[in-house]
Amino acid sequence: MQKKTPDYDNVFKTMKSKHKRLFISVINDVFEKEYPLDTKVEILPSEGYLTESETADGSKEIEEQISDFLIKIGSEVYVLECQSYDDGSMAIRIAEYAFIVARQFATWDIGHATIPMPRFSIIYVKRTERTPKTTKITFTFPDGQEVNYESTNVILEEFTKEYIVEKKLFPYIPFYIARYEKDMISEGCIENAERDLEYFRNELVRLYEAEELTDYELIDLKGFINTIITHITNGNKNEERLVSIMGGKVIETESERLIRQGISQGISQGISQGISQGISQGISQGISQGKAQLLIELGQEEGLDDAALLKRIQERIGVSLEQAAAYLEQYGKQTV
Repeated sequence: MQKKTPDYDNVFKTMKSKHKRLFISVINDVFEKEYPLDTKVEILPSEGYLTESETADGSKEIEEQISDFLIKIGSEVYVLECQSYDDGSMAIRIAEYAFIVARQFATWDIGHATIPMPRFSIIYVKRTERTPKTTKITFTFPDGQEVNYESTNVILEEFTKEYIVEKKLFPYIPFYIARYEKDMISEGCIENAERDLEYFRNELVRLYEAEELTDYELIDLKGFINTIITHITNGNKNEERLVSIMGGKVIETESERLIRQGISQGISQGISQGISQGISQGISQGISQGKAQLLIELGQEEGLDDAALLKRIQERIGVSLEQAAAYLEQYGKQTV
């Protein structure tokens, strides 16, 4: 039975929506920028783009799709597209994005309009013989002028795991495993995949402990990695073996699930008190519960003892020692 799991493009889109900050390093690396990692990032709405599909008779047709992949940092607009395959419509889609940006940021006066073009790059998760090194759009005008609009593509297969970690290219990590897709699907030797996953797990935890990743970023990155593993293995014997390296399972994201559960519990507690203040307090308490559960799960995966866990809960959430101990008793795995 075919399993229903999000594909590469959906994971990329979800990551961008939930963890915009992680893309600052990607933009710095791709476009040779030096934005601080706390720079404000905006995701701009877009009305649609064009994509190529094949009809039943083998011919090609262009369809309109919906997307929101325009990123704005300061006055600059960037397009980062994730592709898992060679798509003949990619260049025309970038052109479509460019004019969506033009509608939002163009300036004009009587007899003159200035149309700013966004910087763009295509991120190819997998490489084939047809994967282009660059994407180029040529604008031609009636008077014979031509303007080339070109950018170098990112081909993830060319990146080492060490470079990804060194440059903090966190959005690339879930897709790194795609280079072992054939072995994972055929149930062949997956020792290299296991070794690389263990490397990323250890490095993510190290960076989390150094406070370069938040609780939610760490646990969601691990969840995104497992989502891609599950998408590729589709339930074969390699799936459980690989997913277990990161821990957990495929999730909505995990941080959202825990917070949602906590908020739900808090609302129920507030309603039972019968007052609006109780509901508000319950929501706040529920958020704290969700954060505490995240911290406890992560800490126990790291092998922290109870004293270290209690200290972390107090520092990260701002609760008393007694409340931290109550959370640990409620959510901690019991050891014997």
